Amino acid sequence: MMETTDEERQIQRDYVEPPPAPLIDTVELRRWSFYRAIMAEFVATLLFLYVSIATVLGNKHSDPCDGIGPLGVAWAFGGMIFVLVYCTAGVSGGHINPAVTFGLFLARKLSLVRTVAYMVAQCLGAICGVGLVKAFMEHIFIRNGGGANVVAPGHSKSTALGAEIIGTFVLVYTVFSATDPKRNARDSYVPALAPLPIGFAVFMVHLATIFITGCGINPARSLGAAVIYNNAKSWDDLWIFWVGPLVGALAAAVYHHYILRAAAIKALGSYRSHSLRETEH
Repeated sequence: MMETTDEERQIQRDYVEPPPAPLIDTVELRRWSFYRAIMAEFVATLLFLYVSIATVLGNKHSDPCDGIGPLGVAWAFGGMIFVLVYCTAGVSGGHINPAVTFGLFLARKLSLVRTVAYMVAQCLGAICGVGLVKAFMEHIFIRNGGGANVVAPGHSKSTALGAEIIGTFVLVYTVFSATDPKRNARDSYVPALAPLPIGFAVFMVHLATIFITGCGINPARSLGAAVIYNNAKSWDDLWIFWVGPLVGALAAAVYHHYILRAAAIKALGSYRSHSLRETEH
């Protein structure tokens, strides 16, 4: 038996860039894992909205001196994301947010079919989650604004839009960094720790943004509350909580995948090498 040289062992340890997901992948429609992942996204988003919106309403219903305050609300959102990403990462990737799904799609981590399916499941899960909150505490729900995202008094819509873009950029950039396969290949403990920085990013962004917009950074969260609360103000401001997160996700995908990871340069170099080999032959 031939012994493996040090050079060969080093080559085996080298990182290999995973291939990009196909734009249209109809094959996965015939796989049970695809539908299992959709169900995981639906249930996770439902649970996320139920716990987080119930926490928001409970805080508003309490006396200012007795409530958990903005800090507690931020912990509820960040903590639930940490728990749910940990629980569902091995099934669906643990997105729980259309902006995260959109960012990963732009980086060619997901097919268009899976992207659309995830977004629909997340939005339906959010609506059902907020619906459960209203069913369990209808009086508190109606009196305290249903946990809907709106632009706070004293802030313009452009300010709110900018806050949502920056907040979502922080979240999606953290997702890219925490789930980077190159980092996972180098440090085996990174995948197990990925939910922690993602949840902490949600917590930190809430602290910065909650006084401006209530902190959306998740189009499904904003849509679910707007649909169930059904208030004119929440519907008028809803576009901010879709455009802002999607633009933030786009910026994070471009920055991480095409600048930090230099995906475009690598693709160009691979194309030039292939063309040179063809010319030589």
